[in-house]
Amino acid sequence: MQNFTYHNPVKIVFGKGSIAELPKLIPDDTEVLMLYGGGSIKRNGVYDQVARAMQGRRLVEFGGIEPNPRYETCMKAVELAQAEGINFLLAVGGGSVLDGTKFIAAAALYQGTDPWDMVAKRAGVSAGALPIGCVLTLPATGSEANGNAVITREGTKEKLALFSKSLFPRFSILDPEATFTLPPRQTANGIVDAFVHTTEQYLTYPVNSPLQDRQAEAVLLTLLEEAPKIMADPRNYEAQANLMWCATQALNGLIGCGVPQDWATHMIGHELTALYGIDHAQSLAVVLPGMLRHQKSRKRAKLLQYAERIWGPCDGDEDARIERAIEKTEQFFHSLGVGTRFPDYQIPAEAVELVASRLAARDIALGEHRDLEEKEVKEILALQK
Repeated sequence: MQNFTYHNPVKIVFGKGSIAELPKLIPDDTEVLMLYGGGSIKRNGVYDQVARAMQGRRLVEFGGIEPNPRYETCMKAVELAQAEGINFLLAVGGGSVLDGTKFIAAAALYQGTDPWDMVAKRAGVSAGALPIGCVLTLPATGSEANGNAVITREGTKEKLALFSKSLFPRFSILDPEATFTLPPRQTANGIVDAFVHTTEQYLTYPVNSPLQDRQAEAVLLTLLEEAPKIMADPRNYEAQANLMWCATQALNGLIGCGVPQDWATHMIGHELTALYGIDHAQSLAVVLPGMLRHQKSRKRAKLLQYAERIWGPCDGDEDARIERAIEKTEQFFHSLGVGTRFPDYQIPAEAVELVASRLAARDIALGEHRDLEEKEVKEILALQK
């Protein structure tokens, strides 16, 4: 096992009716800006629950944060927060709302010229961030329990990541009932996102970390068990609760302790989303199978373990067992209505060259060995055309 430091300061408040706990979690002497997305929280009752819980407090609102939150929108929220003297941000929504809120929290205190430099020039969150709380309505990204955020700049077609210990939420409320009215596409995307988060920390190479391996396998197996129940009955509370907790566990840092991590699938997928507007999870479903096939030799030991422990033993040589596991993974994504090839999303063939060149220009070290370059990215994407 590799050396690691693990610290997660997020207080998780989980379960039915937990939104009512908000007054106990947000200090009395705060000016709160509530941020949300396209308005689904007003249709599913979450908005009303938050309003009741915050009754008697001054609550400023900012709606309209997009899936793949845009820098341009976030900066409008920064202007509002500064004008209103806001000192606490409450994200009510899914991972996109929370990612946008994290960027807003950092940008509101940023002391440089352009807050975009925090991601584009890797300037980081040097001035700290406003405190954040979360009411989660879509399990997917794990952003409710980490310091990560991913922001898109529409003007430049860039989608870039940010991390800071200052961006961990102070608390996250996880009420599975808030997920009951999600459209099937969003539910499916959340399942795929959590699944791929887990594989990016699991399908690398062995470092004698049996506990982390089995924790990751537990997340994957639980997702496989609960996904069909949820897609058949979105109001299945127990299944939704298990999915919500899986998504949090997939990216709260725990299964990544002391093990090598990949994240090339995410970095390549971000480019597909930025350029062609496909959902984040859809981009992951496109890239992951090609990544696993291309890196089959280097990931061999863990892929064989994945094949047996997740998909069950089968006949055939090692290559056949690995290919079966990758095919089973694609079939699982397809069962959720999520495609895994370029034609499924009308992605043009020239995306292979364009994505690879954009990543090469950023000089980002890809893969668990940090050595995947433009040539390898082209080869990975070519497998999914």
